[in-house]
Amino acid sequence: MSATGTDIAGWNSKALDEILSNDAGRPVLFTNARILTMDPLIGTMTGADILFVGSLIVAVGPSLFTAAEDDNAIVVDSTGMTIVPAVVDAVALAGGRGERSEHLATLTPGNTSDLLVVPDALAADVQSGLAALMSRPEEVRALVAAGRPVLWAGSDAPGRPTAPEAGVPASPDLTGSPRVGVWIDQEDFLHQELTADGRYDETRGGRPHAYQGRYWIDGDRIDYLDDLGFWAVGYFRGDELHHVGYVMRLG
Repeated sequence: MSATGTDIAGWNSKALDEILSNDAGRPVLFTNARILTMDPLIGTMTGADILFVGSLIVAVGPSLFTAAEDDNAIVVDSTGMTIVPAVVDAVALAGGRGERSEHLATLTPGNTSDLLVVPDALAADVQSGLAALMSRPEEVRALVAAGRPVLWAGSDAPGRPTAPEAGVPASPDLTGSPRVGVWIDQEDFLHQELTADGRYDETRGGRPHAYQGRYWIDGDRIDYLDDLGFWAVGYFRGDELHHVGYVMRLG
């Protein structure tokens, strides 16, 4: 028995299997829950449903069950559960955003389906719900990231993503990468050379070797670790490299 008095093994196990094998884009409906949306217009809803398709929340509110049945939704009975955002906008939580459009990571249609499901007794508010995830993960009914289960019924979900191992990875071999070369900004101030052995060397304003270090590319993101010990980041956008306000192209 769990600390909340309910054996959670097998909680909505059929629904979990359906979500994991969902390659047809079926909607997923968590139904009959208390939902702390963190949206200032919507607020808290009791006996409510949240519907998402893939990584996108499409509806929040009561009486979604019938419509979801029509769309062949996967139904997760969440009676006795509270659903809170799994990613929290701490500024909004503290009342520090003036416009509703500024609120981030709320359980609002159009936002990402990142949500946490815990027993009502463990979630008087968003903060306590998230605290339960940290201190009592065995009580978590579901932790969903962009529509995919991470935790389910107090355990790791099958096939869940795993965090990278701690520590600085080895330098990559980028021989043949189209991103290797000298990147130059529009004002010809910054020259950033990316070499195939995972090293970078910056010339700034004609000053050679202004910054040097290692780099790693993950999709369109590039992370830098300077030899002085600080980290920085940039993003590839088409044939441009954006880094700390500079827009560079291969020279």
